[in-house]
Amino acid sequence: MKDLNKKPRRAAADPAEPVSELTTNRLSVYLRCLNALDTAGVRTVSSQALAEQFHLNAAQIRKDLAYFGEFGVRGVGYYVKELRRHLRQILGLDGHVALAIMGAGNLGLALADYAGFRDEGFEIVALFDSMREKIGHRSRAGVPIYDIREFRRHVRRARIRIAVIAVPAEAAQGVVNTVVTAGIKAILNFSPGALDVPPEVKLKSVDLTVSLESLSFFLAQGEPDE
Repeated sequence: MKDLNKKPRRAAADPAEPVSELTTNRLSVYLRCLNALDTAGVRTVSSQALAEQFHLNAAQIRKDLAYFGEFGVRGVGYYVKELRRHLRQILGLDGHVALAIMGAGNLGLALADYAGFRDEGFEIVALFDSMREKIGHRSRAGVPIYDIREFRRHVRRARIRIAVIAVPAEAAQGVVNTVVTAGIKAILNFSPGALDVPPEVKLKSVDLTVSLESLSFFLAQGEPDE
């Protein structure tokens, strides 16, 4: 029998075989599936059952999990709560991760008030903006809005680890520069266009327009010519 209490090995422990972003993306999917099973009161699940229920690939699940440790029990499968706990640890979610949102416009305020971030271990600790009329106010959920010129001080005080960029395209690079200068190493960008960051900073961009254009293409291909 394999020991589910065995501490999973971190990907960084083997620099010769780095974990791909596709793998970490799949781990996030597995975690959401396990969250659903845990909420439903399911105690154990096999890779095959997990794959069938959530339209995944059983062999890929086993391969991905095996990279980090031995989590299954022969004849039983995976204990849902234990595997969920291990995946949260692997993804760095075993403690709260503090986030700051740069830009207190409609998008920034909507992101700040999204309760799902907190449920997954991410805590929105502050919004930052340059418009004087917004500074000193709060979002509907109570997230305070600070002057962007105070960002560096709040990074240290609130131990902010991730910055979310939600400003117009023309301001994005300047805001990213401010974020990087303050020591932030992980950035999620919602502003359109390419941004430059140092090699040691991880930048992920979410371009809603590209996604909508892809959906529009799908619809266009399915519509007969008039």
